[in-house]
Amino acid sequence: MLEHRASNLTGLLLPLADRTLILPNVAVAELIDYQRSTFDLDSPPWYLGLVNWRDRQIPLLSFESACGQKTVIGERARIVILNTLSGRPDLKFIALLVQGIPRSCKLDSQLSYVDVPLCALEKAAVQVAEQVAKVPDLLALEALLVDAGLVVETGLS
Repeated sequence: MLEHRASNLTGLLLPLADRTLILPNVAVAELIDYQRSTFDLDSPPWYLGLVNWRDRQIPLLSFESACGQKTVIGERARIVILNTLSGRPDLKFIALLVQGIPRSCKLDSQLSYVDVPLCALEKAAVQVAEQVAKVPDLLALEALLVDAGLVVETGLS
């Protein structure tokens, strides 16, 4: 029974404007309402500024724009706060613009990979029920922020 449980994982399907991302639910710290952020016009188009979350300033990104598409802020826009993976003390969370409420799904070790075009920030595409979901490269998202000099030292730990 334990072996069966270990091969099952709960995932979250994150609806974007032009694709669906899939992540393990432990990657997501919280879903919050969309809030306008302030950003510099000199910033890259995928950087949507900083949002407030739990007394922190979190960088907000548009995954679509980082993949070369247009940023869309629809009427169902929300923000997903992601836990980072790099271990950088100055970058514990990233905010990602999503278009609606993420849905939970059960994943197992028998994921069906799908051969579709991927952007540089996507590791793979998988079939989840009736839809194709892309696996984002979270470390590459973090690197985008760091390489662009957009990591803000908050002074909080």
